[in-house]
Amino acid sequence: MVRAFVVASCLAASLAPSVAFGDKPADPKPGDKVVKNGPGTQAVKSANDTIATLLKQKPAAGSPEEKALATKVTTSVRGFLDIDELGKRAMVDQWSKLTPDQQKEFLTVLRDLIESNYVKGLRSNLEYTTDYTGESTDKDGNTIVTTQINTKRKGRPYSIEVDYVLVKNRAWDVKTDGVGLVENYRTQFNKIIEREGFAGLIAKMKKKQSET
Repeated sequence: MVRAFVVASCLAASLAPSVAFGDKPADPKPGDKVVKNGPGTQAVKSANDTIATLLKQKPAAGSPEEKALATKVTTSVRGFLDIDELGKRAMVDQWSKLTPDQQKEFLTVLRDLIESNYVKGLRSNLEYTTDYTGESTDKDGNTIVTTQINTKRKGRPYSIEVDYVLVKNRAWDVKTDGVGLVENYRTQFNKIIEREGFAGLIAKMKKKQSET
């Protein structure tokens, strides 16, 4: 539970709004440029600070204030997390088999699921701090921003490594303790589609979203 709230609250895999239902970023190689406070780090920190500030507000459940705050959280998430790119990469094995309408439906449902998971953080009471530990560029030109989330579990210190994979300062993957959203989703989506088809995947995602 602690891990889920941390990820949701910190834009980390995310976050993990799973649908029932990972790969670890490569260590920097000799010659790779590693910095502590580059533009990627600044983008991640700005997004995290904005959402953390919003999530610390605790309006009454179901109130107009809570609904307005949820809208602000959703807007902030959309500005930083490229859910469409995340979804397309997670569905890379299936994407060309889908019709344009199915592609649109999938991205819409995925977006709703992830955003609902963040909004859920409005009612959590998690306290945490974030250390920004480095920034590098991988062989594909992605910016990798590494962080450590520090919180407590059962009163004892508890840390989670969260890495953001960015293009043009927007994240399309988030890796928690080395496990990436894209790879994790890809595995799960492929299994569900193999057993139940695309319609079965959408049904599971909608059910998960309604529970959230």
